[in-house]
Amino acid sequence: MPNRSPNWSTATRSPFERSYGPDMKHLPIPLLVILCLTLGLAPFVPEPHLWQKLKMLAGGTLTRPIDIFDLVLHGVPFVLLALRLLAGGNKRSR
Repeated sequence: MPNRSPNWSTATRSPFERSYGPDMKHLPIPLLVILCLTLGLAPFVPEPHLWQKLKMLAGGTLTRPIDIFDLVLHGVPFVLLALRLLAGGNKRSR
Protein backbone atom coordinates (compact mmCIF):
# COMPACT_ATOMS: atom_id res chain seq x y z
CA MET A 1 0.00 0.00 0.00
CA PRO A 2 1.51 3.38 -0.98
CA ASN A 3 2.37 5.90 1.71
CA ARG A 4 -0.08 8.79 1.39
CA SER A 5 0.71 12.28 2.54
CA PRO A 6 -1.38 13.75 5.38
CA ASN A 7 -2.94 16.25 2.95
CA TRP A 8 -4.87 13.46 1.22
CA SER A 9 -6.02 11.71 4.39
CA THR A 10 -9.79 11.46 4.54
CA ALA A 11 -9.63 12.25 8.25
CA THR A 12 -8.34 15.78 7.61
CA ARG A 13 -10.63 16.62 4.69
CA SER A 14 -14.16 17.96 4.97
CA PRO A 15 -17.09 15.94 3.60
CA PHE A 16 -17.28 18.43 0.72
CA GLU A 17 -13.65 17.77 -0.22
CA ARG A 18 -14.18 14.03 -0.04
CA SER A 19 -17.16 14.38 -2.40
CA TYR A 20 -15.91 16.93 -4.91
CA GLY A 21 -12.18 16.88 -4.36
CA PRO A 22 -9.87 19.70 -3.35
CA ASP A 23 -9.72 21.16 -6.87
CA MET A 24 -12.78 23.38 -6.32
CA LYS A 25 -10.58 25.61 -4.17
CA HIS A 26 -8.49 26.43 -7.22
CA LEU A 27 -11.37 28.06 -9.11
CA PRO A 28 -10.94 31.83 -8.78
CA ILE A 29 -14.02 33.43 -7.26
CA PRO A 30 -13.73 36.66 -9.33
CA LEU A 31 -13.83 34.61 -12.54
CA LEU A 32 -16.92 32.77 -11.36
CA VAL A 33 -18.62 36.06 -10.46
CA ILE A 34 -17.85 37.42 -13.94
CA LEU A 35 -19.28 34.23 -15.48
CA CYS A 36 -22.43 34.62 -13.39
CA LEU A 37 -22.87 38.23 -14.42
CA THR A 38 -22.28 37.58 -18.12
CA LEU A 39 -23.21 34.05 -19.19
CA GLY A 40 -25.50 33.47 -16.24
CA LEU A 41 -27.64 36.56 -16.79
CA ALA A 42 -27.35 37.04 -20.57
CA PRO A 43 -29.31 38.26 -22.47
CA PHE A 44 -30.20 41.16 -20.20
CA VAL A 45 -33.16 42.51 -22.21
CA PRO A 46 -36.10 41.95 -21.86
CA GLU A 47 -35.24 39.69 -18.89
CA PRO A 48 -32.33 37.41 -17.98
CA HIS A 49 -32.57 34.02 -19.68
CA LEU A 50 -32.04 32.16 -16.41
CA TRP A 51 -34.93 34.01 -14.79
CA GLN A 52 -37.16 33.23 -17.78
CA LYS A 53 -36.26 29.52 -17.64
CA LEU A 54 -36.80 29.36 -13.88
CA LYS A 55 -40.27 30.87 -14.36
CA MET A 56 -40.95 28.27 -17.06
CA LEU A 57 -39.76 25.52 -14.68
CA ALA A 58 -42.03 26.80 -11.89
CA GLY A 59 -44.95 27.05 -14.32
CA GLY A 60 -44.42 23.55 -15.70
CA THR A 61 -43.79 24.73 -19.27
CA LEU A 62 -40.09 23.82 -19.42
CA THR A 63 -40.52 20.85 -21.76
CA ARG A 64 -38.53 21.54 -24.93
CA PRO A 65 -34.94 20.21 -25.00
CA ILE A 66 -33.56 23.61 -26.06
CA ASP A 67 -35.16 25.24 -23.02
CA ILE A 68 -33.71 22.61 -20.69
CA PHE A 69 -30.28 23.11 -22.30
CA ASP A 70 -30.63 26.88 -21.81
CA LEU A 71 -31.47 26.40 -18.14
CA VAL A 72 -28.40 24.23 -17.64
CA LEU A 73 -26.14 26.52 -19.68
CA HIS A 74 -27.15 29.69 -17.85
CA GLY A 75 -27.32 27.97 -14.45
CA VAL A 76 -23.89 26.30 -14.41
CA PRO A 77 -21.95 29.47 -13.42
CA PHE A 78 -24.16 29.92 -10.35
CA VAL A 79 -23.81 26.25 -9.37
CA LEU A 80 -20.02 26.47 -9.74
CA LEU A 81 -19.92 29.65 -7.65
CA ALA A 82 -22.03 28.02 -4.92
CA LEU A 83 -19.80 24.92 -4.89
CA ARG A 84 -16.68 27.08 -4.78
CA LEU A 85 -18.02 29.06 -1.84
CA LEU A 86 -18.90 25.82 -0.04
CA ALA A 87 -15.38 24.55 -0.64
CA GLY A 88 -14.05 27.49 1.33
CA GLY A 89 -10.38 28.18 1.68
CA ASN A 90 -8.27 30.52 -0.33
CA LYS A 91 -5.37 29.39 -2.46
CA ARG A 92 -3.48 32.61 -1.56
CA SER A 93 -3.36 31.62 2.11
CA ARG A 94 -0.96 28.72 1.42
